[in-house]
Amino acid sequence: MTRPITQDSFFNGHVCVRQTADGYRFSIDAVILAWHITPAPGARIVDLGTGCGIIPLILACRHPSVSITGIEIQPQLAQIATENAAANQMTDRVSIVCADIRNANDHLPAGKADIVVCNPPFRKVAAGRINPDEERAIARHELAVTLKDILAAAKRALRTAGEFVVIYPAFRAPDMICAMREAGIEPKLVRTIHSRQHEEARLVLIKGTRNGRPGAVIPSPLVIYDADDRYTPEVERMFLP
Repeated sequence: MTRPITQDSFFNGHVCVRQTADGYRFSIDAVILAWHITPAPGARIVDLGTGCGIIPLILACRHPSVSITGIEIQPQLAQIATENAAANQMTDRVSIVCADIRNANDHLPAGKADIVVCNPPFRKVAAGRINPDEERAIARHELAVTLKDILAAAKRALRTAGEFVVIYPAFRAPDMICAMREAGIEPKLVRTIHSRQHEEARLVLIKGTRNGRPGAVIPSPLVIYDADDRYTPEVERMFLP
């Protein structure tokens, strides 16, 4: 069944984004994740579970010399991501592959990626009610892919000393850190993300290095909203090209 599509502008009109009107839609999590990626010129980037392709669009807009491959298991989302790359004249830098992350090595050269990024499903299958909408359910629960699968795919794709960047619920931060270490990706930066000051962290942003040495940095937290429920200055900058 074909789902209704909306078209929205982003980055003050520099980027247009098509996404399903009633299915899974990108959130501020993806915007925060993209903000924390600082590729070198010419970097090769892989986005695992790209959805509508929002992270590749942001990165290609901000960093014109990089190349990005998005992997997406859901055919309609993969088609939308492909169309988004074309609509923004980014097909020379952004390619979308419709594939299972567990078979991503069939579509990517092993050990060549400088950065692998992921905004993964965050709930285990037995944890909480599964959304009846399949598109949203796959994006939120580990129905099609597990944390172990994601880290295995990231390790295969990354070059030695390549960087893995992920955003994840704070309550599952221990699971992510342990899984990264088990996969040979050493956590190097952990930043907590809070909706407001004096509230518990809602998310964590974690960067890791393949075959990296132990030792992590914990920078100042990111606060999304100020006392007037407006975006804080740092978050406001995330929506600029």
